[in-house]
Amino acid sequence: MDEDQGPSQIVPGQTPKKTFGDRLNTIRKTFTTKEGLIGDYDYAFLFRPNLPFMAKSDKAPPFFGLNDRMPVVLALILGFQHALAMLAGIITPPIIMSGAGGVNLTTEQTQYLVSTALIVSGLLSAIQITRVHIKGTPYYIGTGLISVVGISFAIIPVATGAFNQMYENGFCQKDEFGAKLPCPDAYGAVLGTAALCALLEIALSFMPPKIMLRIFPPIVTGPTVMLIGIHLIESGFKNWAGGSGLCAEKNPAEFFARCPDISAPNALPWGSPEYLGLGFSVFVTIILCERFGSPIMKSTSVIIGLLTGCIIAAATGYFNRAGIDNAPVASFIWVKTFKLTLYGPLVLPLMAVFIICACEAIGDITATCDVSRLEVEGKLYESRIQGGVLADGINGMLAALCTITPVTTFAQNNGVIALTRCANRSAGYCCCFFLVIMGVFAKFAASLVAIPSAVLGGMTTFLFTAVAVSGMAIITKGVPFNRRNRFILTAGLALGYGATLVPNYFENVFSYSGEDKGLQGFLDAISLIMETGFAVTAMICMILNLTLPMEVEDVTEAVAGQNQSVVTAARPTSAGDSIEEEKGVKSA
Repeated sequence: MDEDQGPSQIVPGQTPKKTFGDRLNTIRKTFTTKEGLIGDYDYAFLFRPNLPFMAKSDKAPPFFGLNDRMPVVLALILGFQHALAMLAGIITPPIIMSGAGGVNLTTEQTQYLVSTALIVSGLLSAIQITRVHIKGTPYYIGTGLISVVGISFAIIPVATGAFNQMYENGFCQKDEFGAKLPCPDAYGAVLGTAALCALLEIALSFMPPKIMLRIFPPIVTGPTVMLIGIHLIESGFKNWAGGSGLCAEKNPAEFFARCPDISAPNALPWGSPEYLGLGFSVFVTIILCERFGSPIMKSTSVIIGLLTGCIIAAATGYFNRAGIDNAPVASFIWVKTFKLTLYGPLVLPLMAVFIICACEAIGDITATCDVSRLEVEGKLYESRIQGGVLADGINGMLAALCTITPVTTFAQNNGVIALTRCANRSAGYCCCFFLVIMGVFAKFAASLVAIPSAVLGGMTTFLFTAVAVSGMAIITKGVPFNRRNRFILTAGLALGYGATLVPNYFENVFSYSGEDKGLQGFLDAISLIMETGFAVTAMICMILNLTLPMEVEDVTEAVAGQNQSVVTAARPTSAGDSIEEEKGVKSA
């Protein structure tokens, strides 16, 4: 049994155990009374825009702790808000990896992957939110918080690099124009290798959290996350200008003289002002939502911007309805499958991806505890770190078996919690429900796949830049800028930036061309890692941080930073949260 149960069972002998009739009565009151359905929450707060001439409310809405009772309607609204905040991040990786810059899958396969990504994210998020105790051990699976998972962005640069390698070595084929032919076996190779490499993150979860935090401190995770975002911005900006396929080349073939190709509706040359305008319509809408929007608009500004761009694109003739009309009504996992294989050169890079996923999980869980008004130190916090990383690894393996690339906990939901003052798990379960519903209805996924590249690029460029800024925030908050740390960051980012900006710098290092497939695969794996900037940065920063000694002034600054962190973390919590921590410490 999870330690995060309601407070009615925490004082043995004083609070009688609830009977089946009591539980039925509670459910009846929840769904049949005004208090249970609506409560006294200020719903206008969620939808009140921030316009200059409007008076602002002086009354802050109540905070709903982890296990507090909350109205059904509010749980559904906030759950839907969490789902919308997750939507853009969930759909972007499968669209990019299955598109012209990836393995160029068919429209039907891409629609299936988008649907399945939503379903899998909803189902696997429930594992993180539920938090199950492994009987007879001090270990848990899940965080017990609103930890919603989505497709990891870290897989995109590794997968796209591997796909390019597969097209060059003959694993995948090209046509006479040099365009990539559909290669579902390449996607299956990523899935099969990911299912195996997920064992690494599972093993890391059984490491004591203090050691885990020492190996992967902010000076390692910060620059790594920042470079992931910087690498992805290139593909987002190319799409903004019209597309990231062959139409973006300097001298494209006649069929790709316009983006995405000459057969598309209203196709234009890459970089046309019409495409740039479509992307700016998304970008400007996001900014306006942040400046003038209500709390629910601010946390879903990316989706509102995407919707605005889609409306403009449809009104001006850039939307292709064929895929939507031909899509099935409903979809689910395994409607389409991919041949799972092990691709040797991907093993080392994917191991690096799962280490990054563990780092992201640690940072996100800490941030979620912080905005949920829970302690960020102590046994309960450490057990949440352990349970979250273990669930992250298990989810990564399950996702691969469900035809989806590795997943990890997302940070978008922390902003929703902070804005709405709701850290209740009921909203998290409602979010899971809405994600599954969105994925089951395949017409919805088909609409997302049909979005023009310029509109998608305006959204993904903003999203990927937010990833880079998150990495910067990790560095500034957790890394004292003394001489030692500046040297580590400089050394790590020197090769990391270089590999990101000039990814083909390493392609002529190995000249082996023999028939030893094992040796060739090993050399390809090294090349793939060296051409992946964030993997190089993570490796260098980790080694230097563990080996470079601290100087006297460095120790003084580090101690001062730790003391400040303790002061920041030691703030009052709600009664329900204090009770929960007491129970967690005893059971752990």
